[in-house]
Amino acid sequence: MIITVTLNAAIDKSLSVPSFRLGRRHRTVDQTTMAGGKGVNIARALKMLGQPVIATGFAGGPTGTRIVEQLTHESILNDFVRIREESRTNMAVYDPTNGETTEVNERGPAVTAAEVELFRDKLLYLARGADIVVFAGSLPRGVEPEIYAGLIRELRKLGVVTVIDTDGEPLRHASRAEPDVISPNVLEAEELVGHEFNDEEDRAIAVREMVGLGPHEAIMTLPDGCIACASAGGERKLLRVWIDPREAVAAVGSGDAFLAGLVASRYEGKTIEECLRFGVACGAESTMRLGAGLIDPRAVERMYAETTVEWLTPAAGVP
Repeated sequence: MIITVTLNAAIDKSLSVPSFRLGRRHRTVDQTTMAGGKGVNIARALKMLGQPVIATGFAGGPTGTRIVEQLTHESILNDFVRIREESRTNMAVYDPTNGETTEVNERGPAVTAAEVELFRDKLLYLARGADIVVFAGSLPRGVEPEIYAGLIRELRKLGVVTVIDTDGEPLRHASRAEPDVISPNVLEAEELVGHEFNDEEDRAIAVREMVGLGPHEAIMTLPDGCIACASAGGERKLLRVWIDPREAVAAVGSGDAFLAGLVASRYEGKTIEECLRFGVACGAESTMRLGAGLIDPRAVERMYAETTVEWLTPAAGVP
């Protein structure tokens, strides 16, 4: 079983608006409204890939009820802790004329210490039957940035693989807790290591630096794929995986689809090369549709064959 954790779940509305300009009145040409938050998006993609998954986190108020109802309608197993304050609603406006996306995300509810403790107990109970737990997304108000780190340490005692996709202080603390995998994008990785990247060599150095902070493997997602410092054949290696760019419908959620593909392959015991290639194919395929976590498994298999892998210089000096 795979568990995805979304502490700041949401209702996500995606709008396709040609020639979008601030201060003007517009009409959409396409739109979707669905349960969201990074972990929820990952759970949706895992479900579409045929993997056993359960989504958990916080859900509050009528919006929280709607999140749970939508997941149930999609046949995605879920077990959320109900909280007093209202879950958030987010909006993404995609302009098909230039490919740009504008996102407006609410802060989310304030969560009490008692609600956090209820969630901790629920997760550790669910994790007794889990192989992998994926922590993804931002934290709602009132939740300490160390929460992911503490849960990662608890899950290690149970022998559960942990994957983390967040940013800022929560990612910094989580990395020190030695999760199995971290998967930031470029901006998140720059913040984590404390400097900007100018080229491919900088990014290769950065994934080595990230592993040095504590995680067993570090994967930096890029617009065309990823670069990873990961275990292969008993030692850490550097891999660059990419796919030729294609015209996208919307890129929102492509990183979530990537991580779902990676986790699905890992759950099936595939090699790191196969996991990364499948993740890149899932991320690329997800850009073909409006709405996060939506993928066509048959199209993913075709795109998998189009991915390219390059083994880079071994990650010498990484502890």
